[in-house]
Amino acid sequence: MTTVHDIPADLMIESLSAKLEVDGIVNQPEWSTFVKTGIHRERIPVQENWWAIRSAAVLRKVAIKGPIGVNRLAHEFGGPRDRGVKPNAAASGSRKIIRTILQQLEVEGLVESRKSPGGNVNLGKVISSKGQSYVNAVAHESRAEAESRYPELANY
Repeated sequence: MTTVHDIPADLMIESLSAKLEVDGIVNQPEWSTFVKTGIHRERIPVQENWWAIRSAAVLRKVAIKGPIGVNRLAHEFGGPRDRGVKPNAAASGSRKIIRTILQQLEVEGLVESRKSPGGNVNLGKVISSKGQSYVNAVAHESRAEAESRYPELANY
């Protein structure tokens, strides 16, 4: 069976975002039409479905790197901040966007919190068994397109 690790990121995010939109799992909040995706950006996103694309990217990162928290995801989606004549500095992405996406995915049962053995410390988000089967099904559906776009994947 094809897993999320077998499909290139660009194709996986494209397929997963389309599936998330069709299934109605993530809904773009009304405030999201006015926000930037991080302090390192100058303008708001121009794509109409940027929320679904970011949700797919977050779900893929949780599936591959979990347990992972909001702060680490914000650093993953950050970039260089232009500081004028001073050298660029690393800036994080928007934590509010990532928190909201993770909450939407958690309501649908694709992501769950991982607690410490004592139960009082949150170690981050991990993908649930339902979420793992969801992303693996999307990966399996996009396997043929991945092999046609990247012929060297047929060796695996």
